[in-house]
Amino acid sequence: MEKIIGLDLGSVTCGVAISETGIVARALTTIRFAPDDYDECFDKLLDLLEEHHVKTIVLGLPKHMNGDIGVRGQLSIEFGAELEKEGYHVHLWDERLTTVSAQRFLLEGDVSRKKRKKVIDQMAAVQILQSFLDRQNGGI
Repeated sequence: MEKIIGLDLGSVTCGVAISETGIVARALTTIRFAPDDYDECFDKLLDLLEEHHVKTIVLGLPKHMNGDIGVRGQLSIEFGAELEKEGYHVHLWDERLTTVSAQRFLLEGDVSRKKRKKVIDQMAAVQILQSFLDRQNGGI
């Protein structure tokens, strides 16, 4: 099975999840970069994709609750287009409420505030990728 990476792109971090089976997503890492320096994020991500031999990416697409795409969503669309120019297959995936859901999951797990801050982006990426995998596999 082909490995798939899931991304939760923020303004200073990018949570990364991976699936090696096409069934289950797990947290991989958080890419940190200077505020709004998406070129730095892009370069770090390309290294990671090469290291893990990944060609398929599920990129979270932030939308407003009414479905409109704002500035953050447009940034994700442009980021995905740049990845496609590099030869990657990119799926944009509605990420509404994934960070809220990840936060709730970590709170229910009694994870400390300090630790939550370190892993919240990864957990959001896991939720983005897992929902994509579930849909691909006939679930949800």
